Amino acid sequence: MQEKTTLQTKIRVRYQETDNMGVVYYANYLVWFEIARTEYLRSLGISYKNLEKRGFYLMVASAECRYLHPARYDDEVRIESHITKMGRTSLTFTYELFIGNIPIATGRSVHVFTDRSNKPVRIPEEIAGLNPKK
Repeated sequence: MQEKTTLQTKIRVRYQETDNMGVVYYANYLVWFEIARTEYLRSLGISYKNLEKRGFYLMVASAECRYLHPARYDDEVRIESHITKMGRTSLTFTYELFIGNIPIATGRSVHVFTDRSNKPVRIPEEIAGLNPKK
């Protein structure tokens, strides 16, 4: 399997993602994190869909975002995502968002692998073999 420490995902801000002030509504950043996380795993040949077919679910245990600079309609946002920590049943993704070279947000999400009954399970082998970025 290909080793990847950071993946860049690009998002174009849609009008529906902005508020009355023309700024991206804060909750959309969490949606963007999910897009980046899904693309990160997909780039390694791992799909959420196939994990779920095998009985693995990736439950969000915590999520946080620090907003640094506003994003607006039609901006191209680059999300750099990477796994920074891996435990026996959980992993942590970290996100850095940019417009050009301007940092606009940073974030982190912690996920626990569970079975269908929400009981924590060991991380699947293909993910457990990745080396987190320090």
